[in-house]
Amino acid sequence: MVHCPECETTLSERSDIEFVETDATTGIFAASKRFYVTTCAACGATIGSGVAGAKAGGGGAV
Repeated sequence: MVHCPECETTLSERSDIEFVETDATTGIFAASKRFYVTTCAACGATIGSGVAGAKAGGGGAV
């Protein structure tokens, strides 16, 4: 069984965590990437993160 490291809530259902998407733009290449953070739904503690490829229409080189 998996538990939140902060509040010890059991994380067994999809609804026990939340996925938050955050955009970031780099000034040099003007490319936008998608960053994902996984948080505990009970206390909001960050329990994971990831990065996806360039976002469509992100202004990257053509």
